[in-house]
Amino acid sequence: MENKIDYGRIEKNAAVRKRIVSTITCLFLGLWAIVVLFPFYWMVLTSVKSYGAYNSEYIPKFFTLSPTVQNYADAFHTVPLGRYLMNTALFTVITTALMLIVITLAAFAFARLEFRGRNIVFVLFLSLMMIPSELVIITNFVTVTELNMRNTFSGLILPSVTSVFYIYLLKENFEQIPDSLYYAAKVDGTSDLKYLLKVMVPISKPTLITITILKVIECWNSYVWPRLITDNEDYYLVSNGIQEIRENGFGRENIPAMMAAVVVISTPLIILFLIFRKKIMAGVSRGGMKG
Repeated sequence: MENKIDYGRIEKNAAVRKRIVSTITCLFLGLWAIVVLFPFYWMVLTSVKSYGAYNSEYIPKFFTLSPTVQNYADAFHTVPLGRYLMNTALFTVITTALMLIVITLAAFAFARLEFRGRNIVFVLFLSLMMIPSELVIITNFVTVTELNMRNTFSGLILPSVTSVFYIYLLKENFEQIPDSLYYAAKVDGTSDLKYLLKVMVPISKPTLITITILKVIECWNSYVWPRLITDNEDYYLVSNGIQEIRENGFGRENIPAMMAAVVVISTPLIILFLIFRKKIMAGVSRGGMKG
């Protein structure tokens, strides 16, 4: 009887500890969610405040009783925000499509093709990740300038059509596919390209989707290279357009209109992430697994 009472007490204590840990975890995650989401809430709140109401607040208010959409109208009429969005969409789609072709072929070569010095070449390839990005930007800038490709979409796109990290991630994913499938396909007379497109790409679809989404986010948020290689407003992306809006559009003091422009620019990425968040996590975790 004493043993039964002791076991029951132990189970009860364990349940209490588990409940306490769960409560503390939920409180911590809730607090962290507030910290992370508050800037987005403040951005949207500021964007629906009128210029006069915003400047009349000596103490910032966490709500507004008279929201307005005039700031959003100003974001499209005062500055060419629509053109910036179109330029960014064009840059993002073309860059991502070209990069997927390049990294897929490169990852397949490193994962499946046998050629002399493959491992050495791959190690040297990975070593490129150790080079500071500033040095690469300088080299790319000199090359693009000498080719007279400044203020062109080609100059914007070409330096971004490959990624060592994405090649490595996709190569690791390709190597998880059993070799027996490849050998069976070769016995049937299947070409390497057909095997890649019909077998490896469909199996690695979660990782490819993840890479695509991450590249889209990277292109959409690109700032340094577009700002360096373009000084013509016709080729500005949204990240560079924000600076132009601040300097020559609304002015430094019209914060609500600035926040409206930022909301418009940020919304596509937020929607993209909310739709594909599960695929992003699944693709990253799958790419890091072996065996």
